[in-house]
This record gives sequence, structure tokens and C-alpha cells, in this order.
Amino acid sequence: MPPAAEDAPKSHTTLGNQPPAEPDSAFRSMYAEHRPALLRLATTLTLTAGDRGRAEDLVQETMLRAWTHRNDLDIHPAPRAWLATTTRHLAIDAHRARRARPHEVELDHRLPLITSQRADASIDQTGVRAAIAALPWHQRRVLTEVYYRDRSVAETARILQIPAGTVKSRIFYGLRALRRTLAAQDAVASAKGIVTG
Repeated sequence: MPPAAEDAPKSHTTLGNQPPAEPDSAFRSMYAEHRPALLRLATTLTLTAGDRGRAEDLVQETMLRAWTHRNDLDIHPAPRAWLATTTRHLAIDAHRARRARPHEVELDHRLPLITSQRADASIDQTGVRAAIAALPWHQRRVLTEVYYRDRSVAETARILQIPAGTVKSRIFYGLRALRRTLAAQDAVASAKGIVTG
């Protein structure tokens, strides 16, 4: 005697074998069926009381992956197991990502902002221009082409009709001379107690 319809095991919603018009409705059914359990699991996995937003994000990401892998879900006899495993893996990945980043703190808007001095206060635009002007013309020309006109070493070599190695050498020595000049200006300004900017 065949088993009665109510005795038959409840079939879970499948997505991949649905006719083209039905995957959306099958996915909605699966979402409605499994969302509450996944949300409870995600809330437990976030280990933060009241962090429902993080748990909902995990469920949404799980369902997005379910939609992406909807054909694979037909193979699984219990899609809830696949969904729960995916939620667990996503929670572990999110936890590891949070641990890898520095701890986030809220900005205290009551603290006064320090605006009297910039980070590079001892080197102003005039000082940089003077340092560049003090460079030999061939170094200044190469630095202008590479840094101000945003040209590559090869383009600069072609424009100036010099070998690429010469361009690299002039960049190296030009930047070194700039660093020295700017460091000397910074030392003089610090010795005088002058804050420019």
C-alpha cells in the first residue's frame, strides 16, 4: 500500500531544475523557509548581543551565495545544511577580517582640532620651488617631465633624446639633492623656531 501524502517526507524547495519563470518564486520560498533559522544561527555566531545588523548581513550574503549556486542546491538533500555551513563560514571569515584590522574607535567630536600646524609645516610651497630651482637644469628638466608631466622614463628619454639609464640616473640624483636641500631648510626653520605654512 503506497504511503499517504501526509506521511511522505517534506520536500525542500529546489531552484536549479525549475522552469525559467519559476526560479524567483522557488528562491523566495526557500528564503522564507530558511531565513528564521539562519538568522538565529547568525546571531549566535556573531557573539555580540544585539548585533542584529551583522547577523542580517550574514544571512543576506548566504542567500546571495545560494542564488549564485542555486544549481548545486538541487544536489543536496537538505539545503538548510548547505545554507548553515555557508553562514558559519561567512561568520568565521568576518571574524578573522575584524581581527586583522585595527580596533575601530569612535571619533570624539569634543576634542579640539589642532589646525595651527600642518604635518609638513616646516616645508612650504616656496621652499620646494626654491629647492627645485636650485637643481642643475638637466636634473630639473627630467624631474619636470617625470613628476609634473607624468611621463614614463621611456617617454622622457625619447622626448629629451637621451638614454633611459641617464633619465633614471638624473631622477635619482635630482631627488637626492631635493631631499638634502629640503632637510637643510627644515633644520634651519626648526633651529629658528619658525613654523611656516
